[in-house]
Order: sequence, then C-alpha cells, then structure tokens
Amino acid sequence: MDYNPFLPEVQKNPYPYYAYLREHAPVYHVAEVGFWAVSRYDDVLSLFKNPQMFSSDGLLSFFMGDLDPFPLEAPSIVACDPPDHTRLRKLVNRAFTPRRVASLERHIREVADQLLERIPRHGAFDLVKDLSAPFPTIVIAQLLGVPPERYADFKRWADSAVRAENGMAVPPEERMELRKNLSEMFAYFRSAVAACRQKPGDNLLSDLVRAEEENQTLTAAEITSLAVFLIMAGSETTTNLIGNAILALCAHPEQMAQVRANPALILNVVEETLRYDAPVQSLARRTTQDITVAGTRIPAGSSVLILVGSANHDERKFPAPERFDIMRNTDGHLGFGFGIHFCLGAQLARLEAKAALEALLDRFPRLARLDDHVTRPETGSVRGPQTLPLAVQ
Repeated sequence: MDYNPFLPEVQKNPYPYYAYLREHAPVYHVAEVGFWAVSRYDDVLSLFKNPQMFSSDGLLSFFMGDLDPFPLEAPSIVACDPPDHTRLRKLVNRAFTPRRVASLERHIREVADQLLERIPRHGAFDLVKDLSAPFPTIVIAQLLGVPPERYADFKRWADSAVRAENGMAVPPEERMELRKNLSEMFAYFRSAVAACRQKPGDNLLSDLVRAEEENQTLTAAEITSLAVFLIMAGSETTTNLIGNAILALCAHPEQMAQVRANPALILNVVEETLRYDAPVQSLARRTTQDITVAGTRIPAGSSVLILVGSANHDERKFPAPERFDIMRNTDGHLGFGFGIHFCLGAQLARLEAKAALEALLDRFPRLARLDDHVTRPETGSVRGPQTLPLAVQ
C-alpha cells in the first residue's frame, strides 16, 4: 500500500494507510515528495522529545511553500528552534496565561450563543459555515483587540491564512489574491502593535507588547508574527475539532445520547476527538544529523513528517483505536503535539470546543447529517469537514 498524504484517497481516509505503515513500514520514505513518514506512537513521541535532532526550522514552508508569509527576522513560533523558540515561548506565556484564557469563558459562550441564535430551531443548517468556522475567528479577533468594524476584513484575512497553510494545493490563479490578503493582514497588525505601544488596552496584543522576561521584550515584528500565527492556528484547529466531534457523535448515536444525558461528558468527547480524528494530522521536522528510527536510517537534512493521526491510532498505546469511545482513557494522546512545541492555544481550543458543543446540543434536541459525503481540505496536514449540513429540531 503506497502512502502519500497528498493523494485524494489518503486525504479521504488516512487511517487504513496509517495502520499499514505502523505494521509494515514504521519509517516510510515517500519518494515522490522527498520526505520520511514516522507512524508509531513511541517513535513519534521520541521525535517530539528531541528537538535538537529534529528541527522545526522551516516547518511552515514545508506545507505553505512560497506562500509562507513570515519574515526571516520574525519566523512563526512553531517554525523556530531553541534558543529563539525558548525566548519567544517564555515571553508569550507571560501574555497568554491560563488565567486570561479562563477569563474568556463567559464571552466565548456568548459568541457561540449569538451564532446559534441565527439558526432556526427547525430545518437545516451548515455546521461549518454557520458555527464552527466563524466562531473561533470571532474569538481570536476579539482576543487580539480587533474592532468590530474590521471583522469582515479579519475574516477575509483569516480565510486566506488558512488557505495558504495548504500552499501546495493552491492553484496559480489564487496565489496573487492570497498574497495580497496576507500582506494586508501583516500591515494591519504592524499598525495595531504601534498603537498598542502608544496606548495599551485590555487585549492580548497589548499583553504581548507589555510582556517582559529577564529584561527581554518582543520586537514589533515578532508580535506581528505571533498575532498572524494565532489567527492561522486558532481558526482552523478549533473549526476542525468541532466538526470532527459532531461527525463522530452523529456516527455513534448511542454516545450522542450518553452526552445529552450527562453534559459533563462533553470534555470526554473533546479529548477522544483529538485522539480519534485529530484536527492536525501531521507536523514536519528536519533532521540535523544522520539518525536511525525504528531500524531505518534517515540522513541529515531530511524532511520528516510526524504522523500524529497515526500515533493516536497505535494499538500499542490505545486498545481498539479505530473505535470512537468517549469513555476511553485518552491520556497521552498527541492531538496537540508534545514537548517544547506543545500547542500554545490548547487550553483555548478545548474551551471553545466545549462551549460550542454544549450550546449546540442544548439548543437542538436532535441533530442528524443530511449528506453522507464529507468534503475535506486538499492537504495531508489538517483534517476536518469543509461543509457539514445538519437537520435539526
């Protein structure tokens, strides 16, 4: 069984391919695109634990190609290594604290309720278009202090940033428009950072301006890059997490009934979805030296694809991994990565998904899919429905 994450049949359902790789080729050379795919849980965990041998430098360029918008002097936090990453992460943690995220819960619930109020209680709607896509975009915009009159621009920029993440699949006729939108987004945040330096407000952008660690601060370019990264990562991950959770619950009505009877189980739904059908299926790394993984030698300077989606389905770690089970012990799942690059917005994504699912199940006593076909993005790195029509009552 040949594996290539960019093939349509693999994007439709990568899990049988992952199972084959884990059993027969735990380190597989995808010659057509020139990288090595690592599929077993223990090997993936080892890669995450050894950033000195598996560099994140160039991570975004692997997927975005020439649409990578980040300047050389301020690369994305996920695409740099220590000591630069260590300094950035410490400073960002000063602003992106658990207390700040927890303080957003009431507001996050209000955003979810406002979006759901627009949906008739009987009939049909598209989960992605009407809830899971706009929801995290609005939350991130407000978190960064974007004024309401710029929300339409912000949504256009966020959509372009998410599209650019799958740069390899973007046709030539779209690329100029995407570059224009990304350029506008960077220009807006450069101006916003300058304004926050003059008059800080109560928002994350101002917190980043104020952040200080051991007499070090973030540059304007670094703050701008962090803001853009939060838009890219924060929008798509939560959108796909909510969509994948509803797909799984609709396919398992008995577990949907369990959750309705005991809403506290929604936390279990979020964690099991992160394991069972992770929004981020793979991450890229580059080897800094010759290294042997699972008996296979990978040369220095090679691109390595860490198959998070496969690791989360490894039978050695999770019994009966192909079964969606909200009562499962999901400890150790890698849905948000691991190690120094563990997802910065994991707590926010969990809170958003929990709030959206609670509001959705509370508002609609019945949810059912209208269409068995699922359209997914043309990428091997992220996974989630692009549309999800639902019948409600």
